[in-house]
Amino acid sequence: MSDRVLLSIENHIAIVTLNRPEKYNGLDMAMFDGLISAAKRIRKNKQIRAVIIKAAGEAFSAGLDISGIKKNPLLIGKLLVKPGLTYINLAQEVAFCWRQLSVPVIAVVHGKCYGGGLQIALGADFRFVTPGAELSVMEIKWGLIPDMSASVTLRELVSIDVAKELTMTGRLFSGVEAKELGLVTRVTDTPLEEAFDLANEIAERSPDAVAAAKQLFNDTWVADEKTALNLETSLQKKLIGRWNQIAAASKNLSKKPFEYGKRRL
Repeated sequence: MSDRVLLSIENHIAIVTLNRPEKYNGLDMAMFDGLISAAKRIRKNKQIRAVIIKAAGEAFSAGLDISGIKKNPLLIGKLLVKPGLTYINLAQEVAFCWRQLSVPVIAVVHGKCYGGGLQIALGADFRFVTPGAELSVMEIKWGLIPDMSASVTLRELVSIDVAKELTMTGRLFSGVEAKELGLVTRVTDTPLEEAFDLANEIAERSPDAVAAAKQLFNDTWVADEKTALNLETSLQKKLIGRWNQIAAASKNLSKKPFEYGKRRL
């Protein structure tokens, strides 16, 4: 993994840090590769129970590094290529990979959070932002549309007219307004500390039940009733009687509760 993205693990919590502060964590190919690599490493580690994505410096991310594209226009084509038989391209994977993880992901946002940076945050399960954070669906200013999975992640958070307005204008809005619109989970002056509080609380729950809960709501939020109810049943069958479910019950019933094992889901 490049030094553009740092990955550390503490007490079952993975901390992913965007580490290009001198460029406001602008997204270049090294950053794209680093983020995808971090997600792959997290996916393979069954001991991880939560993820925090944060950024070094004064901004979360100012979005795509346009200067790099100017130097090498062929990079645009690389970002839009769908490798093999997959339905997702490289640009989309950078944001959507966090949604695809089995563990909950918390994005900690401060300063500028534009375009691709915002779409990475939208790929997380929770977004904790500072009141003065500055957000924008900025692609329209370059004659483009958001193309890093916002068509999936945005629709679950705001109404279609709000999504259109933010996309068609590219206007800036604060962390406070983002909360009013439903784009973020929490507005706070201490987003990183509160993100760790939530991550630690989740890490105390059955990792299988947490993974099942994430899958349940991700896969059914805009699905029909039959699909949702069937998935509830199938996921519950995978949990009942397994070690981590028994361990969870023991924490309520026993003076010597069992410890959780590796995540199975």
